Amino acid sequence: MRIRFGFQLSVTTLFVAVVLAVGLALVFLSFDRARSITRSAALRFIDRVADHTADRVNGQFKDVLDILEVLRQLQPVESGTILGNPSLYATLAALLRRHGQLYNLYVGYEDGGFLELDVLDRAGPAVRAELQAPVDAAFRLTVMEIPAGESTRVRFTSYLSSDLTVLARDYRAADYDPRERPWYRDAFRPGAGPITEPYVFKIANLIGYTVRAPFPQGRRGVVAGDILLAETDAFLRSQKLGSSGVVFIFDDRGRVVGHPRMAEVLRAQAAGAALDLPRLGQLVTVDIAQPLNAWRRGGASQQIFEAPDGRTYVAAFRSIGTAGSSGLRLAVIAPLDEFFAEIEAGRRQLFLLALSFVLAAIPIVWWIGSMLSRSMKALALETDRIQKFETRGSARRIRSIIREIDDLGRSVATMQTVVRTFASFVPKRLVEQLVATGDALEPGGTRREVTILFTDIAGFTAIAEKADPEQVMLRTSRYLAALSAVIMEHGGTVDKFVGDAIMAIWNAPADDPDHVAHACAAVLACREANRNLNVEFENEGWPAYRTRFGLHTGEAVVGTIGSDDRMAYTVLGAAVNLAARLEPLNKEYGTEILVSESIQCQVSDRFAFRTVDTIQPKGFEARIQVYELCGERNGHSHGKDRA
Repeated sequence: MRIRFGFQLSVTTLFVAVVLAVGLALVFLSFDRARSITRSAALRFIDRVADHTADRVNGQFKDVLDILEVLRQLQPVESGTILGNPSLYATLAALLRRHGQLYNLYVGYEDGGFLELDVLDRAGPAVRAELQAPVDAAFRLTVMEIPAGESTRVRFTSYLSSDLTVLARDYRAADYDPRERPWYRDAFRPGAGPITEPYVFKIANLIGYTVRAPFPQGRRGVVAGDILLAETDAFLRSQKLGSSGVVFIFDDRGRVVGHPRMAEVLRAQAAGAALDLPRLGQLVTVDIAQPLNAWRRGGASQQIFEAPDGRTYVAAFRSIGTAGSSGLRLAVIAPLDEFFAEIEAGRRQLFLLALSFVLAAIPIVWWIGSMLSRSMKALALETDRIQKFETRGSARRIRSIIREIDDLGRSVATMQTVVRTFASFVPKRLVEQLVATGDALEPGGTRREVTILFTDIAGFTAIAEKADPEQVMLRTSRYLAALSAVIMEHGGTVDKFVGDAIMAIWNAPADDPDHVAHACAAVLACREANRNLNVEFENEGWPAYRTRFGLHTGEAVVGTIGSDDRMAYTVLGAAVNLAARLEPLNKEYGTEILVSESIQCQVSDRFAFRTVDTIQPKGFEARIQVYELCGERNGHSHGKDRA
């Protein structure tokens, strides 16, 4: 049985134990032992700094790689529809706004096509002045493509405001070929890493990296983004290690790639000369050859060494894993005495001070623990209710005199209201999944096989024109609620309502191995629910709703689309288009439920189908066999007992 302790007792016991342990250790340890502890603490501290910094640098590269992974799967990027595609430009701009380390995002294609969106101010005022960009311009958009009716590539350049309004544009013959640049040229070679070696960005005359991700499908090309070293230098400057400690990044060729004083050194280079990265000896005043070589030979990643200046230094080294073949390394160097001199001087007095503090603070700590325990228990109960989707009723506000707990109580109450409201507009299964996993709802999607249903009411426009609008709304809401309940009972997710029409999907967001059969059963149950509802309508003197269904299964992109402030969970792709085209064909064939051949092939042993026709839907090259779903075969049932 797992042992658990109360929060109040744990806080008090932990406080007393920690303070007493520190005091007793400082009293009974000899000077040599204290010195050994100091060194060990220094190594642990420098190791944590190295881990934290390496994680941040790795995370910076990983964030960009994640962005590129999303971009290269976007349909406009794969197909190469980059000219005159505002939605794609808006996606690039949104990603650049969310990730401040990126200077730009771009795509180069095997045939020489090119798309790039730059954030003008991230490369400094010199770039804006050189480009003669409009004052209000936030982005520069460059597209190199062969326009319709032309035989050569043209460079289209547009300057966009922060809301992507075009402020200025021009075009001329293409003067840039992405295939000749290092970031593209080596991307498809075996063993090529996702991050290039640092080089000078021509437009900004600054040094940085290109993070890239090739995509062999579709038009074939490489998506990439540039990270300027200035962003890394600013982060390294924020890592405070006393007055002499320093964190820096270097490569296997002994060049310093990131350093708190990198910008100062680069500015000091002769005007007009080509920018180049400084060597270790130019920026690092301490000779680190000994500990660095020991680490490279398989030694410990953190070491203490004596420098020629007579001081003892502690060092830690890390490899930047996401940098791949570019061979980036991180080093943290700090003098030992600078951080622990005060500990050496005051260790004998610490125990008495700690003991006095413990005795005086025990009652206060016990009272605080009791107060925190009550509030934390109440918060835990409320969050459990939210996680279980028990969001009915007014939100309960947990209050506390501790500001952070009081703020947390307000946030939990707000979260309960938000989840309840959010669930009214987003598929409930998706909301439950987001609450359970803690994932954020962000733009992006994945390819997977889904079954898509489209419904529509025959003659609804005529009914709506003749009837009272309020009654139309009430009756149609009853109709949509009845069909939605059946769909969800059979494992489906209602994607959206479009007037009187319903779009639903199976096998997303939750996995459903038998989604085709569950969808077919749901459609038959919807038809029965519709008939029962029509009996009620007729008794009420309301026209019957005759529903037509279109059902298809196939691969589609499932995920969220939209902007930062408004997103929708949906599916996109040819499979969706085919399902949408099947539904109106019922009118032509006098049927109620039309399904595609892919549906019939997968569940023909469990459901009865009637061959209707072979059609070629608009926008599809292949001809498709269409069937009418008639009912379930004997011995098969698909409902609440779904797998």
